Amino acid sequence: MMAVSFFCSNFARSKERVQFSYVRSRRCKKNMKKKIQFSLVYRDMWQSSGKFQPRKDQLERIAPVIIEMGCFARVETNGGAFEQVNLLAGENPNDAVRAFCKPFNEVGIKTHMLDRGLNALRMYPVPDDVRALMYKVKHAQGVDIPRIFDGLNDVRNIIPSIKWAKEAGMTPQGTLCITTSPVHTLEYYMHIAEQLIEAGAEEICLKDMAGIGQPAFLGKLTKMIKTQYPDIIIQYHGHSGPGLSMASILEVCENGADIIDTAIEPLSWGKVHPDIISVQSMLKNEGFDVPDINMAAYMKARSLTQEFIDDWLGYFINPGNKHMSSLLLGCGLPGGMMGSMMADLGGIMGTINNIRKKNNLDPLSTDDMLVALFNEVEYVWPRVGYPPLVTPFSQYVKNIALMNLLTMEQGKGRFVMMDDAMWGMILGKSGKVPGELAPEIIELAKKQGREFVTDDPRTFYPNALDDFRKEMDENGWDYGQDDEELWELAMHPEQYRNYKSGQAKKNFLADLQKAKDAALGNKLSPAELAAFKHAKADAIVAPVKGQVIWEFGADGEAEPTVEPFIGKEYAEGDRLCYIQAPWGEFVEVQAAIGGRLVEINAKRGDKIQKGDVIAYIERNHE
Repeated sequence: MMAVSFFCSNFARSKERVQFSYVRSRRCKKNMKKKIQFSLVYRDMWQSSGKFQPRKDQLERIAPVIIEMGCFARVETNGGAFEQVNLLAGENPNDAVRAFCKPFNEVGIKTHMLDRGLNALRMYPVPDDVRALMYKVKHAQGVDIPRIFDGLNDVRNIIPSIKWAKEAGMTPQGTLCITTSPVHTLEYYMHIAEQLIEAGAEEICLKDMAGIGQPAFLGKLTKMIKTQYPDIIIQYHGHSGPGLSMASILEVCENGADIIDTAIEPLSWGKVHPDIISVQSMLKNEGFDVPDINMAAYMKARSLTQEFIDDWLGYFINPGNKHMSSLLLGCGLPGGMMGSMMADLGGIMGTINNIRKKNNLDPLSTDDMLVALFNEVEYVWPRVGYPPLVTPFSQYVKNIALMNLLTMEQGKGRFVMMDDAMWGMILGKSGKVPGELAPEIIELAKKQGREFVTDDPRTFYPNALDDFRKEMDENGWDYGQDDEELWELAMHPEQYRNYKSGQAKKNFLADLQKAKDAALGNKLSPAELAAFKHAKADAIVAPVKGQVIWEFGADGEAEPTVEPFIGKEYAEGDRLCYIQAPWGEFVEVQAAIGGRLVEINAKRGDKIQKGDVIAYIERNHE
C-alpha cells in the first residue's frame, strides 16, 4: 500500500514537472527575442591575420564544410585586398571568386564582398566606368551583396556605387565607418544613414573596423536607424582587437541588429573577429533566436583552416596578430593593418636606433617604438581632420606618424615627409575629412603651394576602359567571361601584368622560400643556419688576395665603409665588389650566376687571401 502511494505521489510530481516544463517552453518561445543571423567573414579573417588569402583549390575544399556547419546565412567571399593578393601569388582571382561563390549560391547562402567605394578594390581611386563594370562582373561571378564604404564617410563616394550595384542586380549595403572622436556623433552617423537609404541602400552595415566603437553608442545608433527604418537590415562588423566586440554585439542585437559578422578558430579573436561559438552562446542565453552549430563540421573547418596555415599561409602571418591589445583604443588603428604596421615599424626602428646611437642615446625596443607610434597617431589624427581609420586612410595616418618619428629623431620636426597620397586626403581629393584641419597643416599646404579642393572626387579620374581594351587587344589577351579579365586589368593593372607575364609567381615563390628560410632559421643554431644557407647558395670567392672594396664614391675614390644590404638582388655578371691587390690594381669580382645576397663574409676594408669566401648568393628561383 505504501509502495502504491509512493508511486502515485512521484507520478503526480512528474506530471507537474512535465506540465511546468511545457508551459515554460511555450512561454520562452512566446518571449523569445528576434532572430539573429550570422555571417562568416572568411576573407577578412585572413586579411586581418596576414598577407595572403587561400588558393582557389583551398577555398573549394572549405566551402562545403562552411555550409555543413549550418549556422551561416552569409559568407564574405571576396573584396578589398583579396584579388590583389591572389594576383601577387600568381593566381587568377576571378577563378577563385567563381569557385568559392558557387557552392553558397547553390544552397541559398548569401555572399558578400568588401567594396571601398571610390577606391573599389584597391588603395587609390578608380574611374567610373571601371567601378560600374565591377558590379556586373561580381554579380555574374556569384556575389550577392557589395558592402560599399568610404574611408571618409563621404556619401559622394558611395551613392554612385549603390546605383551601379542595383542596376547589376546586386543588393547594395551602405556602410558607416565607425570610430570614436568628438565629430563622430550619433547625429553625424544618422545623417549619413539617411542619405544612403534615400539613395537606394537596402541594408546598413556598422563597420567597426578597429573595434573601438563604444558598445552603448553602437546600441543607440542601431536603435535610431531601426526606429526610423524598421525594414532596413542592419549588419554589425566589429574587430576584436581592443576587447569591446562582444559587448558591442550584445548591444546592437538588443537594439535591433539583424546580422553579426563572426570568425572561426584558429583565426578568431586577436586582431580578427569574435568566434561564432562564443557569439552564438551569448545570444542564445540572452533569449535570441539563433541557429545551432554543427560542431563536427566546425572542427573540420577549423582543422582545414589550420592546414592552410601550416601549408604556406602561416609564413606570412604575424604572431602578434593573434593577440588582443587595449593599446588600440587610444590610437584607433584597425587590427587588419597590424601585420604591415609591425613590418614598417621594424624597418624604421634600425634607422632610428642608428641615429640614437650617434647621439649617445639608448636604443628603442619594439615595445618602445610601438607605444611611440600609437602616441604619434593620437597626435596626428585630429590634426588631419579625424578621418575614420580604415583603408586607405588608416595607412596614410599611420605613415605620417611613422615618418614623424623619424624626422623628429633627425631634428627636422613633424609633417616633413608626406607624399601625394597623404596630401590628397588632406586637400580633399579623396573626399571631405569629417573634422577641421589644424592651422599648422593648412599653413604648410599654402607654403608648399598646394590647393584645397571641394569638387566631387570622381571628377578627377576620367574613364579608362578604352585604354585597357586597347592594351588587351595589343597583347592578344582574352577579355574573359563577362569581361572579367578586362576588368581585372583595369582594377589592378600592375599586379595583373605581372601575373600575365609569370613574374608574379616567380616573385611569390621567392618570397615564400625566404619566409620558410626565416622560419627555419629561428629553429637552428647559428652554425646550423650558416650550413643551411651555404647548402642553398653559391660561395663567391676572392680571385686574388687584397683589400675588399664594396663601392666607389662619386669622386672615384674607394669607399671601404660601404657594403650592400642582405637581400640585394644581382643579375648574372653584375659586379659584386672590387679587391685592391697588393700591387694597386682593382680586380672586379662578379656575382657569377646572379641571385640574392644572403650573407657577407668579408666586411668593409677586410684583408683577404685568394680563395677566401667574400659572400654567399642564393640563386634566383625559377
